[in-house]
Amino acid sequence: MQIQFIGACRTVTGSQHLLSVNGTKILLECGLFQGKRSESFELNTEFEFYDPQEIDLLVLSHAHIDHSGNIPQLVKKGFRGKIFSTFATADLCNVMLKDSAYIQERDAEFVNKKRAKKNEQPISPMYSQQDAENAIELFSPIKYRTPTEITENVELTFFDAGHILGSAFSYFKIKNSQKTIDFCFLGDLGRPNMAILKDPEKIPTPDVIISESTYGGRFHKPAQETEEELEDIIVKNRGRRGKIIVPAFSVGRTQELVLALHNLFKRNVITKMPIYVDSPLSVNATEVFRKHEECFDEETLQYVMNDEDPFAFKLLNYTKSVEDSIKLNDCDEPCIIISASGMAETGRVLHHLRNSIEDQRNTVLIVGYNAPHTLGRRLVEREEEIKIFGEEHKLRAEVVVMNSFSAHADRKETLEFFDSFDRKKLKRTYLVHGDYDQQLKLQSGLETAGFSNIKIPERGDVFAL
Repeated sequence: MQIQFIGACRTVTGSQHLLSVNGTKILLECGLFQGKRSESFELNTEFEFYDPQEIDLLVLSHAHIDHSGNIPQLVKKGFRGKIFSTFATADLCNVMLKDSAYIQERDAEFVNKKRAKKNEQPISPMYSQQDAENAIELFSPIKYRTPTEITENVELTFFDAGHILGSAFSYFKIKNSQKTIDFCFLGDLGRPNMAILKDPEKIPTPDVIISESTYGGRFHKPAQETEEELEDIIVKNRGRRGKIIVPAFSVGRTQELVLALHNLFKRNVITKMPIYVDSPLSVNATEVFRKHEECFDEETLQYVMNDEDPFAFKLLNYTKSVEDSIKLNDCDEPCIIISASGMAETGRVLHHLRNSIEDQRNTVLIVGYNAPHTLGRRLVEREEEIKIFGEEHKLRAEVVVMNSFSAHADRKETLEFFDSFDRKKLKRTYLVHGDYDQQLKLQSGLETAGFSNIKIPERGDVFAL
């Protein structure tokens, strides 16, 4: 038995790890790497460490694109095994993978028009909508807390990770001739007391665990302060009569924002400012949320019990058509535009940013982590000039970073989650899905808490279990 680390090693995107058990190859995640365009394309299209046709099974913790977004490429290159996930994750991937393919096709088309004017060679999208359709047919959903034998001598149980709708800890019982190993892949660890979803579940202590480390050395503001902070941003921007542009992940972050804005609307903080969710994926993902009340916390269920839709109110508009999206660029009244993608790498938000960041009345609100070399990170770092669709734009708009919306556990929350584990039974911990400086800080914190044998793998590293 062995584990090989392929993606999200000393970085945050492109999650992918290969578990080999008794001749069976089980891939944990198959996410898109996001960063420098040329480097990302190569990493996402070339499977350096294995042949996709040799992978027997895929286990997916949740639907975020940095965990699921390269599954159509895997299928395109020959993977034909089952994909195990929760039911909500399967439903989200049904819309997200199709949307990812569509955006790639449209972005390539847009860029190629510009390249044609310069007599440059056209680019191709990484995969097609048909590749996404083929991938979706392979999903085989499992309920939470339902032990399932996915191959001989390997039992999988999903526990609620509290990160996004349908997110799960993948907990394996692996048997060989000598003993049983309890092995857990956390995926992404959610936060307690966040809106919409239940808190992360406590799980039995594993022998070996792979943990994310995105905020291994950072602390979030208390979730209770989120709406107050958002209110201050809105009031300040309204005084300038500007727009607020929010690059947001279509799944999780968008719905949390909508619920927070709903609460501000009920308190009469927002009275006339229209709010637009400008992303077909966000619209479709919100419909999936409505189908999965089993994931909701008590506060969100209270909305449902009162026949009140938590994701709809008077000032909120969901934009689907391209024509309606384009009209938003001509809007000169104060408004809020929430649009994908979260790291501002693809999709309609690029057009809104292109049309807004040179106006000092406007605000760009960053509500999640942005990986190095992404447009979102360049906004966070407030670079003076921002390149969008190959053209330079002066950054004059205010940039506000609001980490209290993060769906990732911070340092304190991660250490508290680990604290319930038996230090003697947990023999090895691998830290992935984090920048190296954050991983080192979490490694130190876990060692101080009494855990040992904590490793930070590099891409391609192989370890025997």
